[in-house]
Amino acid sequence: MQGKGLLGQLIQNLCCLPGVGSKSAQRMAFHLLQGDKQGARHLADTIRRAIDEIGHCQQCRTLTEQDLCEICAHTARDPSTLCVVESPADVWVVDQAVVFKGLYYVLHGRLSPLDGIGPDEIGMEQLEQRLAQGLIKEIILATNSTVEGEATAHFIAEVAKKYDIQASRIAHGVPMGGELEFTDSGTLSHAFDGRRRMM
Repeated sequence: MQGKGLLGQLIQNLCCLPGVGSKSAQRMAFHLLQGDKQGARHLADTIRRAIDEIGHCQQCRTLTEQDLCEICAHTARDPSTLCVVESPADVWVVDQAVVFKGLYYVLHGRLSPLDGIGPDEIGMEQLEQRLAQGLIKEIILATNSTVEGEATAHFIAEVAKKYDIQASRIAHGVPMGGELEFTDSGTLSHAFDGRRRMM
């Protein structure tokens, strides 16, 4: 019975979601089919509409169903500060966790020559056009703390320097509540490099 028919297809398709294994997919499938079927239909309809109607913001490249996302269209945001992130999910995380009133730019990835991902694939031409307009005074590089993320941040900082724009990198270090003995050496190194004065 496993893997056969519509039920098997549903379980297999749910496994394509990040962090969802076969057991979780089975629980989801049985919940959708045994629970609120109207709710399941509504979920399916919302997913279908989202796939059809959500595209990229023309200015920052995050996900939106409008030409401009809510953040870019918000007149109270500070257009002189631009936070560069790797994915639309990063915009959500930063905007909910940090008091940041500037604008964003989404790369949809990071430089990775081995994978064939260069400046064109992460939208550097569009980003450089924004930098050249002269409105941006500071660019905050919030790419991930990976080799590729660091290389991408360095590359963008060099481009920003051409336009006399201050580039800053988010600090990476020991998490709140973290203990030093369980922190890896790379994280500790970043924490010491990014230290700041207390007084």
